Amino acid sequence: MEMRIQQMARRQQNMETGDPGYGILPACAPLANPYVPYQQDNPATYPAKNGVVRGTLFPGLDLPFMGMTNDVPLDDTPLHELQALCFALTELGLYLDTHKDDREAFELFQSYARLYNEGKAVYEQQYGPLTMEAAAHGETYGWMSDPWPWEYEANQREA
Repeated sequence: MEMRIQQMARRQQNMETGDPGYGILPACAPLANPYVPYQQDNPATYPAKNGVVRGTLFPGLDLPFMGMTNDVPLDDTPLHELQALCFALTELGLYLDTHKDDREAFELFQSYARLYNEGKAVYEQQYGPLTMEAAAHGETYGWMSDPWPWEYEANQREA
């Protein structure tokens, strides 16, 4: 509490004098030691459905926070499959930004892109558009009148 009072008084003094000031850390506050592992070429990958749950497609970057991991699988629904594929495409795209010559990763990226586009087309035909842009392909603009995929009613139709 004392530290908070001192910070508030310092901020008030800085405002009055026009001094931008500096943040105050308690004496016991350690400095952060960030670490980002460098990704090697041709890394192993999780399947898309595991990667989206783990938060990364690459086991080498899967560093559990405080020893905790998320292993709860996604339900087997068309929407979750699309979410997993979209996540995998994003992860692989970021990897390919720095490893453009990794042929195996690019082939996996292409494979996931095909699966995503096919799955998205089937999903939208059955349940309605996933994006505003997809709503342009119908007879009328129904983006706001149809239930969105994450709404309860849409999930009931999907199940």
